[in-house]
Amino acid sequence: MIASEVAPWAKTGGLADVTGALPAALDRLGHRITLVMPRYRGTDLAGATVSTRTIRLGTAVHEVGFHVLSLSARRRLVMVDVPRLFNREGYYGTGGRDFDDSAERFGVLAAAALEFAEHDAGETSWDIVHAHDWQAGLAPTLLKVDAARFPRLRDAGSVFTIHNLAYQGLFPREVVPGLGLPWNAFTLETGEFYGRFSFLKAGLVYSDYLTTVSPTYARETQDARFGAGLEGVLFARRNRYTGILNGIDTEAWDPASDPYVPAHFDAEHLEGKAACKRALLEHFGLSVGDDALARPVVGMVSRLVEQKGLQLIEEAAEALVALDATWVFLGTGHPRFERFLRELAARYPLRVATHIGFDERLAHLVEAGADMFLMPSIFEPCGLNQMYSLRYGTVPIVTAVGGLDDTIQPYTARASGANGFKFREPTADALTRTVRQAVRLYHDKSAWLPLVRQGMLADHSWETSAREYVKVYRRAKQAAAFRVAG
Repeated sequence: MIASEVAPWAKTGGLADVTGALPAALDRLGHRITLVMPRYRGTDLAGATVSTRTIRLGTAVHEVGFHVLSLSARRRLVMVDVPRLFNREGYYGTGGRDFDDSAERFGVLAAAALEFAEHDAGETSWDIVHAHDWQAGLAPTLLKVDAARFPRLRDAGSVFTIHNLAYQGLFPREVVPGLGLPWNAFTLETGEFYGRFSFLKAGLVYSDYLTTVSPTYARETQDARFGAGLEGVLFARRNRYTGILNGIDTEAWDPASDPYVPAHFDAEHLEGKAACKRALLEHFGLSVGDDALARPVVGMVSRLVEQKGLQLIEEAAEALVALDATWVFLGTGHPRFERFLRELAARYPLRVATHIGFDERLAHLVEAGADMFLMPSIFEPCGLNQMYSLRYGTVPIVTAVGGLDDTIQPYTARASGANGFKFREPTADALTRTVRQAVRLYHDKSAWLPLVRQGMLADHSWETSAREYVKVYRRAKQAAAFRVAG
């Protein structure tokens, strides 16, 4: 398994959560996993064994260190150590700009991962190479176009997972020979995308099977609205493309034992949630009087970018703040939205609080202390926060896209199994109407508490998702056997 980030060693978003949790779940199901990532600055592995090997990528030769750490009897982590490429401030870039040599950096990651597998004395054969997102897209590509270089991987099936189609790894055509690829890997049918080479497209084309992180997103990405220009590729591969909903780490996100929150609770004993709400309001310097505690707290923990619907909140701000609710925002992102949320808190200091930045402890406190969680995403491949929120009895308010649509069943007076609120049109008016509905229902405890408990009792653990990945692995392995036989 190859990825550019893995929690807890390197994380910028949901990709790291998945690559940290999925191997552990597969391990619990009895499978052996070797997980490969870069060794970034500050990500040392205490207790790792270290070896070196010369790796070729195109005409360039790289001295690569492999830091190998056993995580369990069946699972290990390998960090690819090339200081010139990875020992930097930032994983992907600095100052809002990607590094200029990203093609080389992640080309080396893919080649090094395959070379490690090819020469590893600990494994005699491999069943699957699983690449995550564009940064690993060269791995299935090299397996196909340079197959003779990796004879031990000849029978391995390849799986490529899209975590967010908006990030594609696009580079000038001049990188192609430097990546060790023939020019037939740069055609309309292979890795060429409007005159540039796409790591993502190459991964989609050359893998045996494709997955993404929710069933709805798999359907959405075959359409122009969400396909980011690759909808035709995905539609053509639809028989080998499936959506598997992400799980969550139910040990790290458990209100009954969470070390980051001041009181614990579960679906049958919700008293601790009230204590968390008080602590959340106190942390942000908001009122904790009886009136304030009686109002719902709407929380949001997010990257502050357009994808997450910040422009909808910006447009609806005055109408939202006029509702009988308190608002807490935590996140970092585009300066425009950071400035907007700071100014909103300054204008309404009794009802709105904003923390620009990211703080893991505070993120847990928002999940535990808020009554509602806002996710008005324009698109959302899966989303994890809505599942964290369900587990913490914090009712999600979401747009009906991607994994949000798969996980949230909207409240109606006649619905059974409802666990949140959902709107379909990504507009400020639709957002305001839906939040207003939630705020009104909050005061009807006979309707609100069943909504809370329905979410808390749902199973969003990784075990169910991991079993679905095993099904895909078996199909990919079978496809590889037919390919080799043919």
